[in-house]
Amino acid sequence: MIPVLIPRPRVVEEQGGDLFLLRRETRIVTRRPKLGEYLAGLLRPATGFALPVTAGERSEGDIVLAGGGAAGDASEAYALSADAAAVTITAEHDAGLFAGIQTLRQLLPAEIERDTVQDAAWAVPAVTVEDAPRFSYRGVMLDIARHFFDADQIIRLIDQLAAVKINHLHLHLTDDQGWRLEIPGWPELTRSGAASAVGGGPGGFLTTADFERVVRHAASRFVTIVPEVDMPGHTNAAIVAYPELAPEGYAIAPFTGMDVGFSSLSIEAEVTYRFIDEVVGHIASLTPGPYVHLGGDESFATKDEDFCRFIERATAIIAAHGKTPIGWHEIGLCRGLPAGTIGQYWSYRVPQDDAGERARSIVEQGGSLILSPADAVYLDIKPEAGYPLGLEWTGAPTPLAQVVDWDPATLVPDVGEEHILGIEAPVWTETIETSADLEAMVFPRVLGVADMAWADAATDVPRRVAALLPRLDAAGIRFGPA
Repeated sequence: MIPVLIPRPRVVEEQGGDLFLLRRETRIVTRRPKLGEYLAGLLRPATGFALPVTAGERSEGDIVLAGGGAAGDASEAYALSADAAAVTITAEHDAGLFAGIQTLRQLLPAEIERDTVQDAAWAVPAVTVEDAPRFSYRGVMLDIARHFFDADQIIRLIDQLAAVKINHLHLHLTDDQGWRLEIPGWPELTRSGAASAVGGGPGGFLTTADFERVVRHAASRFVTIVPEVDMPGHTNAAIVAYPELAPEGYAIAPFTGMDVGFSSLSIEAEVTYRFIDEVVGHIASLTPGPYVHLGGDESFATKDEDFCRFIERATAIIAAHGKTPIGWHEIGLCRGLPAGTIGQYWSYRVPQDDAGERARSIVEQGGSLILSPADAVYLDIKPEAGYPLGLEWTGAPTPLAQVVDWDPATLVPDVGEEHILGIEAPVWTETIETSADLEAMVFPRVLGVADMAWADAATDVPRRVAALLPRLDAAGIRFGPA
């Protein structure tokens, strides 16, 4: 019997032969030693087996990671076959082998996720899998500005997300409550600007070395870091650090509340654009991924004309540093966006106000969309009424069944799937302070996001997620309600 797999592969066929048994003698045979050691590191703790990694000839009982073509033309396409003689994962690209490894994990008993030796029969069903993702961008956003999360906490989340084939982590690095990344030449950002949080906590920040460590670890898990510096609104912490960035008459004081839309950078002052250029330049130098996110949401304190002058100049700065700009869908108000700019849609499953129009405008200018409908995939919204964590500004809780109750291909009227880059689930942290809080809000609902973003159709998700809860428990994930 094939266990539940999330995300669901494109093709899974049970074969009639005997099971593959992972044994003490099993080796991992591959010419990709880093991937081989990664797989061995996943399997050794619970099995207690040595699982040597070798580039030698394969033999019966081995796990083989091989190069070669696989189903689909995506970089993450892979094929997996298991029978009594061997498990073989084949992919043209290393990202595909990594994806196949995650499927192999779920084909093994849930106890494989534990970090101490377990008494279990390590059987893999006789099966063939051919797989490739629906969307190339499958993301989660972590807000480390409202409450700070350090490099170790971010790395733990990366490992958890990569296990279900999430391949982008969007880090919301700045907001009214705190500035969370060291920027050379602007020391007050991480002195006064980082010293606050929602509720008056101590705040904190990532050093350049911290951020580089996060980026390196993410790359080892085939996860792209998407850094965001929100502007021109959500900038109170930057203004506290450098009052010259404020428009005339702005009341400068640290902010520890949860209101939005009151702050703005000065649109007129040239120091604003020198600041943006130096911040973006530093972040771009640290980030191998193609994107820099400039926010652009909830800029209620900025007139539309000024907002567009700012957005057009800021996106041009990002492009000049060799990165593709991403902005929340409000940037679609502006008509001078660089070609290829990406909009992140965050309205509801039924677009409200002018959200659909703004999103279409970005596509009409040669861009594409990341979809984050707030009443479906905002994982900071309570999963059920009365839950102690989370918010309800969408009007109701978001249980797992609602996470997948929409169609990416029809969400934004007159925008077809060919213009959809992927799906991202934001996690805002006004009420989330610890890794335990974070895991309870992200899991298990993110499994629905992962399934929807990878599979051609997300079906029977609540039942399938329930079947994976013992695996989350074995992995030490402190999940919340579905």
